[in-house]
Amino acid sequence: MWGHRHWGGMRRGWLRPWIISIVGRSPKNGAEIIDEIEKMSWGGWRPSPGSIYPLLDQMTVEGALKKREDGRYELTDNGKDEGSFPFGFPFGQRPTSVESMVSEMRDYVSYFEDLARSSPSKMDPYRDRLREVTDRLSKLL
Repeated sequence: MWGHRHWGGMRRGWLRPWIISIVGRSPKNGAEIIDEIEKMSWGGWRPSPGSIYPLLDQMTVEGALKKREDGRYELTDNGKDEGSFPFGFPFGQRPTSVESMVSEMRDYVSYFEDLARSSPSKMDPYRDRLREVTDRLSKLL
C-alpha cells in the first residue's frame, strides 16, 4: 500500500514537522537530525544536508528553533506551538476513533510487508518486538 512512493511524497514537505518532532524530544545538531530521520523511516529516506541546514537556519530566524552554543538546536515556545507528529513520524494524523486506529495499523502492516520484501535484513532488529505486538493483538481477538 505505501511502497516506495510513500517516502518520495513526504520528503521536503514533511521535513519541518519531523524536525519539530525530533528536536522536541531532545536537542540535536543537523547531523543527528539527519540520522534520526533515516532511523525513523527505517532507512527509507535520508535527507541531504542541503535540505536540512537551510531549513534549520530558516526555522531559527522564524523563532521556532534556537541554536545552542554546542551547535544543537532546541525547540522554542513558538516551535512547540507548531506541534509535531504524534508517533514520531508522519503516517497520518492522530487517530480519533477505533476505526481510524485500525486503518492506521493496516497502513503500518503494509509498510512492514514492503520492507520485508525489499530489505528483509532491516526487519531483523524488530522481529521480537513485532512478534510481541502480534501476540498481544491475537489475544484480543
